Amino acid sequence: MYDPYDPYPAPAQNHTKDPGSRSPYTQAELKRLQTFERRYRDRARQLFSQRAAFYLPMTGGRYTSITIRDQKTRWGSCSSRGTLSFNYRLVFAPLKILDYVVVHELCHLTHMNHSRDFWGLVEQVMPDYRERRAWLKEHGQELSLEQYLERQGIPLKIE
Repeated sequence: MYDPYDPYPAPAQNHTKDPGSRSPYTQAELKRLQTFERRYRDRARQLFSQRAAFYLPMTGGRYTSITIRDQKTRWGSCSSRGTLSFNYRLVFAPLKILDYVVVHELCHLTHMNHSRDFWGLVEQVMPDYRERRAWLKEHGQELSLEQYLERQGIPLKIE
């Protein structure tokens, strides 16, 4: 399984999952946000599949499936059975950041740890991975559906 001591976990989000929780949104606004989330999850599935297929020949290994989640504590994971899981919120990041997470998880197919060999393989495929990793640590909290829609000028509140 992916290292539970990941130094760059995805930040927890106050989102629309729990209908019993207090939310600043009306039911109609929550439904709209959920529709947007489904759209971006579908896009994430396409993008992660394409990027994994592109980088797999460079990293080696074999994966069995890709799952898309809204993980609260990490950006991606790789199981010992070859399942790659990715946080859909990475679709709101620059493509080179998403690519870093894909390469990171694909390298776990060869090295199921964060050993020197693992990081050497990551660096072989992506020599600037340290900058990408730093960007994710610094800006990861900005990768939310709500913030993305605001940056695009799409209102969250229905007036």
